[in-house]
Amino acid sequence: MGKSKKSIQIVILLAIVLIGAYAVATVVFGSDKVPKVGEKAANFELLGTDGNVHTMSEYEGKARVINFWGTYCPPCVQEMPALQAQWEKWSSQGVEIIGINVAENKMTVENFVAQTGVEFPILMDPHRDAVKSFGVGPMPTTFFVSSSGKIDHISIGKLELSTLDKQIEQLVNAK
Repeated sequence: MGKSKKSIQIVILLAIVLIGAYAVATVVFGSDKVPKVGEKAANFELLGTDGNVHTMSEYEGKARVINFWGTYCPPCVQEMPALQAQWEKWSSQGVEIIGINVAENKMTVENFVAQTGVEFPILMDPHRDAVKSFGVGPMPTTFFVSSSGKIDHISIGKLELSTLDKQIEQLVNAK
């Protein structure tokens, strides 16, 4: 009986190692379902701080900057003034800046928005549905989406004002 117990333990251990390897490979290499540069951006249906449900399709025909962030992420908080400045500069030219908060409660998000004076649309992704659809890992992650709905550029990490401005200008000029 000792040999059969040991065999079962080895089989279980091997199964755990294979499942773990698959999980790590999926995170590192991504999934085919995750949109990439040049592909159509994923759809979402998320509640905004304005109380309305918003979808990607309502922004069709507009260049979009979609920023995944959280108040628990210092670089995310640091780039908010740059995103706000770009929204003020480009919104009249048909550019939508959309902040998607990841997994925080409505009160936390609304308090942050009120304290910082952010005026661009802030949507909430409490169950990480959009995070999964877009394949977001580290934050902040920003997707630059053309007016045709295709991903032009993906930026991982904090964006500086000048970088944001150049990327948005490229989106506007690509029309």
